[in-house]
Amino acid sequence: MQVTTKLPKERLESYFDAFTKHFLRNETTNAADVEVISADWGDQFEAEGAHLTGVSYDPKSDALDIFFEGGDHRSLKPAEVWTVEDTDGFVRAIEVVLEDGTREVVRVRRLGVRPRD
Repeated sequence: MQVTTKLPKERLESYFDAFTKHFLRNETTNAADVEVISADWGDQFEAEGAHLTGVSYDPKSDALDIFFEGGDHRSLKPAEVWTVEDTDGFVRAIEVVLEDGTREVVRVRRLGVRPRD
């Protein structure tokens, strides 16, 4: 069963640091897509199947960074951050809602890893 959670800003830094340390540093086959949905620009993909290496939040700059092998995606001043987690805590999706209503959706896949029965 998956759980959807809205994260308060004061938890973003520790939450994504723990996720990166526990899952992304030990699993080398995680891939992610970044989709940006905006009223002005429509629906666009900024990354597809990119090797995900980390996620972090910097409270000083109020920025959420998604790190890929060879680049990154930055969300400045997120108004809301939602996650979808598997039962083991692996984050399957991150949705960032910006102040102007733009939504950024990061879908994470574990390649080559099958869930336990």
